[in-house]
Amino acid sequence: MTTPRFRRGLVVGKFSPLHLGHELLIGRAEAACDAVVVLGYSQPELAPSTRANRERWLLARHPRVRAVVLDDAHLAGLCAQRGLPPRTLPHNDADADTHRAFVGWLLIDLLGIDVDAAFTSEHDGDGFAASLTRQFRARRPGHAGVGHVLVDIDRSAVAVSGTDVRANAAAHRHLVATEVFADLVPRDALLGAESSGKTTPAKALAARLGTTWIGEYGRERWEEVGGILSVEELVRIGRVQVEREIEGAQTARGWLVCDTSPLTTLVYCLLDHGDAPPELRALAGRRYDRVVVCAPDFAFVQDGTRRDADFQQRQHALTTALLAPAGTPWLDAIGTLEARLDRVVADGTPLIGAPPSA
Repeated sequence: MTTPRFRRGLVVGKFSPLHLGHELLIGRAEAACDAVVVLGYSQPELAPSTRANRERWLLARHPRVRAVVLDDAHLAGLCAQRGLPPRTLPHNDADADTHRAFVGWLLIDLLGIDVDAAFTSEHDGDGFAASLTRQFRARRPGHAGVGHVLVDIDRSAVAVSGTDVRANAAAHRHLVATEVFADLVPRDALLGAESSGKTTPAKALAARLGTTWIGEYGRERWEEVGGILSVEELVRIGRVQVEREIEGAQTARGWLVCDTSPLTTLVYCLLDHGDAPPELRALAGRRYDRVVVCAPDFAFVQDGTRRDADFQQRQHALTTALLAPAGTPWLDAIGTLEARLDRVVADGTPLIGAPPSA
């Protein structure tokens, strides 16, 4: 049966995490509509599907849709911008009428739009569309109504549920996009200034866990270009570092160990150029399950590619200064390389060797 053409379609979900069943639903809406609005909210959030992660997944996988992903803080901010009384998200266990009324309010009062089709994979989709029709007609009696398009109700095309993926992401990795799976794999990030001894612990930690480690692309690139890195080049380094994490996560066993993160690239940009573009700042905000900061507490080693001890100290100070306001907890790794590894492993119990529970 051919799906009729619609002006604007709607898809609503928790997307915790975004899986291929969701993507099938969104793809059908994109194929049948001139425009698509995707609303995502979950109360409570289901780790690691934070608002930021879900928004990033949707934008990466479906860049043509209008993705509105909410948590209570973001919702409060949008209400304030529009001069509306503050509201909070309904609990995931709230009844259907509560969620239907909330979605109608979001569309009408917060976003100022309507839709003429709702795409779902649920038995109550007809009731959802009928509720939206009533809410739209209460404001505009001539509204044509909201149709319901049912997609893969028996999960025959994509047999997946968010609950299953959260319970065991590794067993269901074929049912989520690579970008999504990379965020489901817990990650250690080892940060530190030049000659602060983070690469050796990163390799050793990965060996102890029997998993994958990701090296520092920025150092590779610095050597390739002879030590001159423009702002544009630093942004590219941040992008490639994340791309390598995504690739490495596909073969990680439990945890992924990352020798540095885009935060290090941001530090270089700020120290060398005085400022950094929004894209690099956004990349530097990437979240990790644990951050280890290697202290520059032993003799500086000049291998011909590093700056000097003063620059090293400024790097360390700026790294911790950027972590603190973001509310990112970190572990200080101090002493010999062996002591650093022992400290990290000891701190990781019971984290090391297994991802955090869902």
